[in-house]
Amino acid sequence: MGTKQDYYEVLGLRRDSSNDEIKATYRKLAMKYHPDRNPGDEVAEEKFKEAAEAYDVLSDTQKRGIYDQHGHQGLEGSGFSGFGGFEDIFSSFGDVFEDFFGFGGGGRSRSRARRGADLRYDLNLDFVEAAFGTDTEISVEKTATCPTCSGNGCTPGTHPENCTSCGGTGQVSRNQGFFTVRTTCPHCRGAGQSIKDPCSTCNGNGQIAVNKKVAVKIPAGVDNGSRLRLSGEGEGGSGNGTPGDLYVFVHVEPHEFFHRNNTDVICGIQVSFAQAALGTRITVPTLTGEKEVDIPKGTQPGDTFKLSGEGIPSLRTSRRGDQIIQAGIKTPTNLNKKQVELLKEFEKIEAGKFTTKLKTILKRGASQAAG
Repeated sequence: MGTKQDYYEVLGLRRDSSNDEIKATYRKLAMKYHPDRNPGDEVAEEKFKEAAEAYDVLSDTQKRGIYDQHGHQGLEGSGFSGFGGFEDIFSSFGDVFEDFFGFGGGGRSRSRARRGADLRYDLNLDFVEAAFGTDTEISVEKTATCPTCSGNGCTPGTHPENCTSCGGTGQVSRNQGFFTVRTTCPHCRGAGQSIKDPCSTCNGNGQIAVNKKVAVKIPAGVDNGSRLRLSGEGEGGSGNGTPGDLYVFVHVEPHEFFHRNNTDVICGIQVSFAQAALGTRITVPTLTGEKEVDIPKGTQPGDTFKLSGEGIPSLRTSRRGDQIIQAGIKTPTNLNKKQVELLKEFEKIEAGKFTTKLKTILKRGASQAAG
């Protein structure tokens, strides 16, 4: 697979271009490279697809934000895969083509296939589920193709008929001076067809409301705000159009002990004054159990220690990050008499060490001044 061209370069735009500039530029390229205007021209077809993919990303605030920050790789990580073919493009951007050609799809029948809308689902995960992934099932309310009429809206055994007002084009024309203006047919609302015997299950809509159970595989390493794309699990398309997609947005609940920094997990451990001074070995929780960690003598507040490979798996490489342990020194309280005596003796020794060291420094300084 070749390297993808920068989307801004595909449309010939600056990175700070407005939404209006993006749409206007895409319209020009779509008209220039439209397959109906370039029959059999594979180069034009490829440019038409590239422009549509670039427009799909840059005209969507969320997709554009991901692309600006992480590029093509970021979009792939969020589940974006582009278009499957021309029909996906025409059904997604019918309004753009209608503005230029006077009908959806730029020469293609308008009744017919319209891609279903995308849906969003917000999924809450606990910290460990997000770290190591999980399989879950969600319930999604959406529209689906009517099983009785297979989506055409007609009673079984009957078929839609061409609209008598527009002759099946979905458009009506009127003259304004030297110009002919095309507008959507008010009788069939642009469908180009009418239904005389509507399906009793869907009342002629071709779609019904359903509540579907959808299996979702959460990959290890997802973070708060991650987005998963389930192709074809959105709203059903009309006129046998392809269904939309379902986007699952992940929300990770905070953990009482760990917090996350990329693929590393951070935690704090309290050790006593004596443990920090003398050194010790302690047991700490990890995401997969308990591990022993050596605390060296002379440990200071804020010192950190690392457990390699005990963090969160990377979405891209599956390699786990590290667990970073931050040491805190707990000052003793409610001392008994013996503890007080020992600490006072310790203080005297430390004070004596300081006094001796200070005298040595002063004596050295005096000798250097005399010399």
